[in-house]
Amino acid sequence: MDQRTLTGLRRDKVWLDSQAGDVGAFRTLVGQKTNPADWPFAIGVEKNVLIYDGSRVRELAGEPDARLELMAEWVDAFSTGPGVIVIKNAIADLSVVDRATEVFNAIIKAEKEGGKAAADHFAKPGANDRIWNSLQKHALTDPDNFARYFASEAIAMASEAWLGRGYQMTAQMNRVNPGGKAQVPHRDYHLGFMSPQQMQAYPGHIHAVSPLLTLQGAVAHCDMPVESGPTLFLPYSQSFFEGYLAFGRPEFQAVFAEHHVQLPLSKGDAVFFNPALMHGAGNNVSDDIWRMANLLQVSSAFGRAMESINRDAMSKAVYPTLLAARTSGSMTSAQIANAIAATAEGYAFPTNLDSDPPVGGLAPKTQSTMMAEALQAGMEPDAFAALVETQAAKRHA
Repeated sequence: MDQRTLTGLRRDKVWLDSQAGDVGAFRTLVGQKTNPADWPFAIGVEKNVLIYDGSRVRELAGEPDARLELMAEWVDAFSTGPGVIVIKNAIADLSVVDRATEVFNAIIKAEKEGGKAAADHFAKPGANDRIWNSLQKHALTDPDNFARYFASEAIAMASEAWLGRGYQMTAQMNRVNPGGKAQVPHRDYHLGFMSPQQMQAYPGHIHAVSPLLTLQGAVAHCDMPVESGPTLFLPYSQSFFEGYLAFGRPEFQAVFAEHHVQLPLSKGDAVFFNPALMHGAGNNVSDDIWRMANLLQVSSAFGRAMESINRDAMSKAVYPTLLAARTSGSMTSAQIANAIAATAEGYAFPTNLDSDPPVGGLAPKTQSTMMAEALQAGMEPDAFAALVETQAAKRHA
C-alpha cells in the first residue's frame, strides 16, 4: 500500500464524512431478531425488546452474585443486543409515582403561570409540556417523595450496570398531551445533540465512546397504551458505528419508519436504552391521556475534568490580550482560536435549560463561541466581562 493510500484510509477512518454509513448495512443490522434463550433473566421478548420483572430485579438486588450477573446481561443488551430493556413494575409503590406526578403537575402549572414555556429538543413547540431539571425541582419540592422514588433498585442497577459507581443522575419530565405530535427520530446526548457539521469535528473513536458516557431511561407516570404515543424504538440501531452522522438522512429515517417498534407501558414501568439507539416519542392520538414520563439521563462520573477551573475569570483576564493581538495582527486568527480553546468553556453543557435555552440548534451558545464573536465584533473588555457574568448567571440552577 502506497503512502498516499495509507494516509487517505487513515483520514477517512478517523474523520467521518457527513455521508458516512451504508443504509443497506443498517437495514441488515436492524433486521436482527432477539433470541429469548440468550437472555435468561428476561421474562420475555416483545417486538425485539427485552422485558424484565421488577419484583425479580428487587429479589436479585439482594443477592451479590446474581445482581452482578443480571447487570452483566443488561450491559450486553445495551451494547450488542437490542439496545433497550423494559422493567415492569420498576417502582413497586405506585403511590410514590402518583405523588411525583402531583409534584410535576404543580410545577408545570406554576411555570406556565410564571410565563415559562419549556420547549422540547426534538418536537415542535407546544406539543409537549416539559420540566427541565425535574430532578432538582422534585427534590426541593418534596424531598421525602424524591428519596422514595429514586430508592428504586431498578433505576440504580441499570445506571450502575452501564456507567459504574459515581454516576450522575439528571431528569427531565415530559408530558405529551392529547394531540401531541411525535418527535423526530434521533440519537441522544452527547453527539446526538449536534449538527452533522459539529459531529464531523470529532474523531471516529469519540463516535464510539459517546454512547458509553450516558444512559437514557424513562419512568411511566401513567398507563401508556399505544394510542397515547409511547416511545418508538429501533432495536439494534445503536450498534451502527456511523449512526450519529446518518440518523438524520432521509434514507435512514425511512428505515426507522419501516422497522421501529412501540410497546405499551404501565404506570411504574421503566425503560432504559443506549443513547445511540434511534428513538422518538410517538403521536398521542388519544382524546384524554396526558402521557407523562420522567426522562432519566444518567451520566458517567468520568465525564469531568480533573481540576476545577474558573473559566469565567480566565476568559475575562485573557480577552483584552486577544483583542489587542487581533487589532495589531500580532496573532493569526488560528492562533487566537487556539488560545480561546485553552481559555474558555468549549461545551454548552451542563447548563440550566430554563434560563439558558438552545439558540439556533439543540444546544446553547458556548463561552468559546461567545468569546470569538466578541473579538470579531471588537467588543470592549468591560462589555465582554459583563457578558461573561450574564451568561454565568444563566447557567446556574
